[in-house]
Amino acid sequence: MKAAIYPGEGKPIVIEDIADPVPGPGDLLIRVDRCGICGTDLSMTKGGMWDYAGSGGKGVQFGHEYAGEIIEVGKDVSGWKVGERIAVLPSVACGACPSCTAHGNNVLCGNSPGSAMVGFAELAKVPASVATRLPQTLSMADGALIEPMAISLYGTGMAHIEPGDSVVVLGGGTVALYAIYWARRLGAGRIVAMSRSSRRKDLCLEMGADAFVAFGDNEIGEVQEVLGGAPQVVLECVGAEGMLMKAVMHAAQFGRIISLGFCTSPDPVIPGMASYKCVSMQFVVGYSMKEFIYIAEQLDRDRIRGAGNPDPKAIVSDNIGLQDLPAMFETLRGPNNETKVHVLCN
Repeated sequence: MKAAIYPGEGKPIVIEDIADPVPGPGDLLIRVDRCGICGTDLSMTKGGMWDYAGSGGKGVQFGHEYAGEIIEVGKDVSGWKVGERIAVLPSVACGACPSCTAHGNNVLCGNSPGSAMVGFAELAKVPASVATRLPQTLSMADGALIEPMAISLYGTGMAHIEPGDSVVVLGGGTVALYAIYWARRLGAGRIVAMSRSSRRKDLCLEMGADAFVAFGDNEIGEVQEVLGGAPQVVLECVGAEGMLMKAVMHAAQFGRIISLGFCTSPDPVIPGMASYKCVSMQFVVGYSMKEFIYIAEQLDRDRIRGAGNPDPKAIVSDNIGLQDLPAMFETLRGPNNETKVHVLCN
C-alpha cells in the first residue's frame, strides 16, 4: 500500500510503498477514505523538540483525523462487520492505568500499548477499542472531522459553561472554530471570536459567534462593548506566545481560562495581573471515547431532525489526493488560504 512517511529531522514528507498491515486478533483493518491535516502534523514534522519521529530521526507513519471502511475483522473482535464505516480515535489506551481509570482520556494513558496515528495511508490497522461507528446519515468527511471536534468538545466542556455565560474564543483555526460551535451548543450567551486576521471571520460567525474582533490596540474595549462587559470564559486556541496573557487581560473577575492552544514554547503570564482578577486557568489535551460517540450521535440527530445547527464540514477548504500531501505540507507552512484540508487516501 501507499502511505505518507515522515523521515524525521524535519525532512520532507514522502509517499512510499510499504507492506499492507495485517490485523491482529483484536484489530480492524480499514480502507482509509480520508484523513485531515492538522496543525500538529505541521509542527511535529519540523524537526524540533516535539517531533513525531523523536530524537532518533526514524521514519514514521502519521495522520490522526481519519475515517474509513472495515475490510477485515480480527478473530477476537465482536460487534463489528466488514463494510461498516468508522471514525478512529488515534490514541490507544490500556484502560487500566490510573489515568485511564480516573479520567478515561486516551491521550493521558501512562501505559499505551501502541498508536493508531496511521491515517495518511491506503489501509490502516486499528484496535477495535478505538473505533466509532458512523451512522448512515454521516459521510466520511463527517467522520474525519470527529477527532478535531472531540478536541474542542473536551476542552470546552472543561470550562463548565453555564447558560448565558459570555465567551471569548482566541483564534480562527480548526480548534477555535469548533470551540465556538460547542460553546454555542453548551449554552453560552454571546460569543466573540478573535484572531489577528479577519480571513476566517465568516466561518467564525457561521459556527456560532455573535461577533468577530481582530487583535489590536482597542480589542478589550471592542470585546466588552459586544458582550456588555468582560467574558466569564476565555478559550485560548492559538498556542502562540502571548496568548495566555491576552486571555488574562480579557477575562472577567473570577473568569475561567481554558488553554487548548498547546503552545510548546514558554508563554509568560504576569501572576499579579491574573491574581487581581482571581482568574482560574486550566490546560487541556486529548479526549475520550465518550466525546467521539457523543459527536457521532449528535450529528446523526441533527441530520435526522433537520436542525439548524452549523455544518462542521463548512471548514473543509480543500480535498487532495495522497500523492499531493507532501506539496500541500509545504504550502501550509507558508501563507495560505486553507482552513482544513482532507487527504483522499483511496
